[in-house]
Amino acid sequence: MDRRDFLKTSAAGLAGIGLSQLVPAGLDAKARRFRGAEGRNGEYNLIVLGDTHFDTEPASVYHSNYNEPTEWLNRVQRAEFARNGEMWRERCPRLIKRAACLVDADTRQVLHMGDLVQGDCGSGEVHRRMLDDVMNSFKASFGGQLPLVLTVGNHDIRGTDAEKVCHEYVPARMSEELGRQITKTTFGYSIGPDAFIVIDFNTPDDSEVEKLLSEYSGARHTFIVVHGPVFPYDGASCRWFYHGKNTPEHTEARLHFRREFARRNSIVLCGHVHRTELADWRGDGGRITQMTFNSVWSRPELDQYSIISEGAENYGTLRKDMKRDDGKPILDETPLFDEYRSGLKRYSVSRAAGSYKLNVSRRHVSVDFYAGDATFPSAHFDLR
Repeated sequence: MDRRDFLKTSAAGLAGIGLSQLVPAGLDAKARRFRGAEGRNGEYNLIVLGDTHFDTEPASVYHSNYNEPTEWLNRVQRAEFARNGEMWRERCPRLIKRAACLVDADTRQVLHMGDLVQGDCGSGEVHRRMLDDVMNSFKASFGGQLPLVLTVGNHDIRGTDAEKVCHEYVPARMSEELGRQITKTTFGYSIGPDAFIVIDFNTPDDSEVEKLLSEYSGARHTFIVVHGPVFPYDGASCRWFYHGKNTPEHTEARLHFRREFARRNSIVLCGHVHRTELADWRGDGGRITQMTFNSVWSRPELDQYSIISEGAENYGTLRKDMKRDDGKPILDETPLFDEYRSGLKRYSVSRAAGSYKLNVSRRHVSVDFYAGDATFPSAHFDLR
């Protein structure tokens, strides 16, 4: 199927169910336009999406060139294509529609936490089209004027020539969205007195992060926007976090940036783990509050917010019954979780997926979570 045929046949899918036509009622151009300052009474908000793994049916639209030779990986990834196609058939467009309705006069931008697309296209040209198709659709969904800011996830660089394409596409597109020149996939910007430092966690550019931390050192709130979490993830792949590899070099970098983030009392906004999580940690002379966002509505029941783990004493315990693919126990990482557990003041985990509204004011930062396409908030999180 070529692109022309896809655009025709998907009219009843991607556009026909309203994904490219969702403009919040009563929202004029002025309200949609990005303003680099605080709104009324020093308040503003951002609409946040977690991982979305955009894809479509049939899989041949984006994966006809898919060429993974390893049999077990081929099987796993094709199962992901089927999962994505099913959830983007109807549920995920409903989620985007709900998110678009959260926009109001104080909304400054839409923030995406990475894994925008599934990737695995087998072609750089197709990967670029996949990125562009969903960016343009999401942009239209939110009225066409709000900046749509993306941090790069691992799926956004996955596949033949995908990393090269992503590293060309994202800086160019972010330059358009933010109205200033962006040259890297790690970059920064401000909204009024607040700093947003966007980090590409796939290939951390430590010197650029240091530069940005220095540039925005006087910020009221410092937001660290990164696909992978800053704290170890309570799952089988617990080392897949920012500088989480168990090497002397990465351990030194992890502890260094943990100190730098803590002394600025940073708020980390992340994704990757397909969960809605809050972790509030005190240590290194400061505080890091981490909120994890998830928009992968892969199963119908994920529209219900329910907590599966809560409290510092349970941090790291979800791993205890997990096995490797070959059935053997996973590596015991208790010392790593113990390192963080004593500093955790709040901790909660849910598998729920949906959209989020990040509310920022002079004194407070909070998140309202809308599971699935819920009309009213399913959970409220006070970050500061």
